[in-house]
Amino acid sequence: MTANLTTVNLKWIKCQGEVWCVLNQVDLDSPHFNNMDGVYVIWHGGPDAAVVYVGQGHVRDRLKEHRTNKEIQAFARLGLFVTWAAVQQGQRDGVERFLAEKLKPKVGLKMPEALPTTVNLPW
Repeated sequence: MTANLTTVNLKWIKCQGEVWCVLNQVDLDSPHFNNMDGVYVIWHGGPDAAVVYVGQGHVRDRLKEHRTNKEIQAFARLGLFVTWAAVQQGQRDGVERFLAEKLKPKVGLKMPEALPTTVNLPW
């Protein structure tokens, strides 16, 4: 599939101090996550850092699920980090598709059936 020609500029979120959020430590009960719907990227650190998962939905709920997902948590010893960005529902499938194709996550290889929507990467 060919990506849409226009690039959507996302505001990727970092934690306090402008550092990447640690998946298993970020305060998901924070009011910040109320009505926070969009896309997110989970990756592991270490010498061979790699993207573990790309997803979409209600960010609080999805990240809570991923804290107990054995496939994702298998990378916890390397440090699991997360960032997210608000994306309107009508654009999420295309954005997730682009991110998954570009970042090649190690877990969750199923991608939405949508034309990729080009976005800026978190880093």
